Amino acid sequence: PLGQLVWVLLSLLLLAALQRRLHIEIQSVIWLLSRHVEMAALLFFVLFLPGILVHEISHYLCARLLGVKTGRLSLFPKPLSDGKLQLGFVETAQTDLLRDALIGTAPLLVGMTLIAYLAMRPLGMPAFLEFGSSSFWEVFWGELMRLPQRSDLWLWLYLIFVISSTMLPSASDRRAWLPIAIVIGLMIACAWLMGAGPWIIGTWERVAPWTSAIFRVLGLIFGISAMIHALLLPPFWIIHRLL
Repeated sequence: PLGQLVWVLLSLLLLAALQRRLHIEIQSVIWLLSRHVEMAALLFFVLFLPGILVHEISHYLCARLLGVKTGRLSLFPKPLSDGKLQLGFVETAQTDLLRDALIGTAPLLVGMTLIAYLAMRPLGMPAFLEFGSSSFWEVFWGELMRLPQRSDLWLWLYLIFVISSTMLPSASDRRAWLPIAIVIGLMIACAWLMGAGPWIIGTWERVAPWTSAIFRVLGLIFGISAMIHALLLPPFWIIHRLL
């Protein structure tokens, strides 16, 4: 599981880096074509609208399910003072760290679920279910070669792209992650010092197969998302430089 966790973190970091770079290139191309800041922001917003809807509605529904009061829900681009572009937001009442972390993580969980579903159902790539088997890569590449035969291929690829490109939590979504991680780490350390080490090791060994399988699937989802971003980055970089 630790090796799989490293793969998940590396693929997630790669996706975050490629997403940021690709967003800059797309915004640059749109601005150079329109020569109008507000128009460029609106066109960029429309391009990623399905992913933005998934992101903000995930925040909203998770907050409501957890009993946290919600305020305004905005789905419109707004330039910020630091030069960034805010594509949407959901106002939520102040709550405890756990519920805050869950609300912030909701778009990532929902986004990964939708990507896995789109890959397995409309695109017909059951290799997701076989990840970790000896024949996985053979099945995966075989399904990949058959993708051009799928109906509405470009629609499903577009949805996977915009969902994966907008599912990553923002800085405000991640504000409760560090305190939660510190609390969990301290709890494990205290339990270990109090003599619960054998129980912790035994529990880890029992859940290791399940944890490893989950990490493998997460790594595959992030890897596919990063691959789509990597394929789109060179064309937009070239168009940007030509313009």
